[in-house]
Amino acid sequence: MQATTREASRPRPAERIIAAINRDPRTAPHGTRNDAVLAGVLLLAAVCLALFTEDGRRPDALGWTLLVAAHVPIVWRRRHPLLVLAALMALVVPYHALDNNHSAAGPASYVALYTLAVTGRPLRTVVTGIAVLTVSVSIMLTVDTHQALELIRISGWIVAILFCGIDVRYYRQYVASIVERAERAERTREEEARRRVAEERLRVARDLHDLLAHSITLIGVQTSVAAHVLTADPERLDRAAVAKALDDIAETCRSARGELRTTLEVLRAQDPAGVPEARGPLPGLRGLPDLAESARLAGAAVDLSVQADDVPPAVGAAVYRITQEALTNAVRHAGPEPSVRVEVRAEPGALRLSVTDDGTGPDPAGTPGFGLVGMRERARSVGGTLDAGPRRNADGFEVTAVLPTPATPRTTLTPERAG
Repeated sequence: MQATTREASRPRPAERIIAAINRDPRTAPHGTRNDAVLAGVLLLAAVCLALFTEDGRRPDALGWTLLVAAHVPIVWRRRHPLLVLAALMALVVPYHALDNNHSAAGPASYVALYTLAVTGRPLRTVVTGIAVLTVSVSIMLTVDTHQALELIRISGWIVAILFCGIDVRYYRQYVASIVERAERAERTREEEARRRVAEERLRVARDLHDLLAHSITLIGVQTSVAAHVLTADPERLDRAAVAKALDDIAETCRSARGELRTTLEVLRAQDPAGVPEARGPLPGLRGLPDLAESARLAGAAVDLSVQADDVPPAVGAAVYRITQEALTNAVRHAGPEPSVRVEVRAEPGALRLSVTDDGTGPDPAGTPGFGLVGMRERARSVGGTLDAGPRRNADGFEVTAVLPTPATPRTTLTPERAG
């Protein structure tokens, strides 16, 4: 079984050849070792050609020395292709000038030319090829006119080798660009997945903050009311007030538990990419009266006015959560029995939310929380803006948000007012 898996994972000869063609020779592993082996093979072929072909005289001692030395630079052809070609030409030119076997030095010369073409710029390759042909023909004209004409006749092979190298170079650049685009696309997908995960975590963090902060604040206020009733006048205990305060606490706990369950279900339900998608119904403008009623139970006098309808769900959810956090801050920081006005008004292309109270506002020296940050993030999540701070011409705190939305028909609802 393991042998079968190993054979299946081993690349086939055709795949290895294609991989070798696609790979840049300058970055290939064991390049120097492979070029040393190539130089030995080319030298063996040159010796055979010099011994068994009649293309000039058989080399003498000096000819053999020049022929062997001409193959040594091939070992470094990947690192310095132009210098290797120059060194090879410096040895091959006197070899041919002595009228040694002209075919023997051909393979090494072709390999050096191909290496230059496949690794260098096309213009440099063409200029170098023209220079090599010019020098070779000039040398051969001084030695043997017939051999010079023969060199001109076979110069087509030299041109073919050069253009073959240029074509392979362009092909490798094309393959490299495809691979780079694929890697860039993969990085983009990974970054998008990470961004979605980060956005979802931030959304869940905002939901948990809004839910827990609002519910805990209401429970704390209602508990204080129950404790006050119990300790204010033990002789005349108002059991109905205590029972109502405890019922309000239980109702707040049930509501918080339901919203927390929904949030946890969102975290558990994930798509194949690992990003939660199931979000359930989003709270919207229809949930604002419940928020106002919860704040009233905590002792705030809430005046709610909604003059908008049919807004996008995301905008409605942002209005709901911003109002929830603003009411929580008013109950917590505005003092006993604050007066709060919540106004939602549709404008051309936007929805304006205003939450104002007449309290003292948060303590500037206190520890800053995440409420204002969360409200601003919710406004930005739908492309809107939010301003929060003390009121200019009166006491209290004001939160104003402008959220872009399609044209929203104005539907004036009867304002809810707290007695």
